[in-house]
Amino acid sequence: MAKGKVLDSFKQAIDKIEDGATLVVGGFGLCGIPEKTILALRDKGVKDLTVVSNNCGVDDWGLGLLLANKQIKKMMSSYVGENKIFERQYLSGELEVELIPQGTLAERMRAGGAGIPGFYTATGVGTKVAEGKEHKDFDGRTYILEKGIVGDFALVKAWKADPLGNLVFRKTSRNFNPVAAMSGKITIAEVEEIVEAGELNPDEIHTPGIYVQHVLLGANYEKRIERLTVRQA
Repeated sequence: MAKGKVLDSFKQAIDKIEDGATLVVGGFGLCGIPEKTILALRDKGVKDLTVVSNNCGVDDWGLGLLLANKQIKKMMSSYVGENKIFERQYLSGELEVELIPQGTLAERMRAGGAGIPGFYTATGVGTKVAEGKEHKDFDGRTYILEKGIVGDFALVKAWKADPLGNLVFRKTSRNFNPVAAMSGKITIAEVEEIVEAGELNPDEIHTPGIYVQHVLLGANYEKRIERLTVRQA
């Protein structure tokens, strides 16, 4: 197989991620998270990270591992309800948090990746979300200005890739991953399978390789369920 953008190790992939970096991370809950890259970051020990992601994993998995290791300085996210460490660090002042409405977060990632510095949205008008932001009226309705997000690195998890960096996500694990992949200056994609260039159906590619700089093959994914709910017997 042609090597292309495929790297040999996760350690090599994160080699240039240093203290103070801004990371945009795909996933929703524990679905579609770049778990191998997160483990490599934990082992490297980089700190003072700003992490942009829908949520921050759980106490013992995903981005929660970086929180537990006190490697994250600031979280920009939509949901924090599954992580007691997150709550404790925030209330103690150890962790800076910017809560962002979920749709706004997705669009800020997409805008950053598309080279759009900002956009107006009605979401958050009249709430704390709007404090300190520019307001503008269009056709009699008030909107606030939100800025596009561009990270130093984006970390995503896909199902399949080719050596050119084209990505296919599987079902709901697509979630934030495509827009996260767009918004990193350097995007690292870990995948479950790498196929030869030309094997992916062009109509089924979710993220074109132009957005992806590095591809890594992962194995033995745990694919944990964040919270299992079953009907009472």
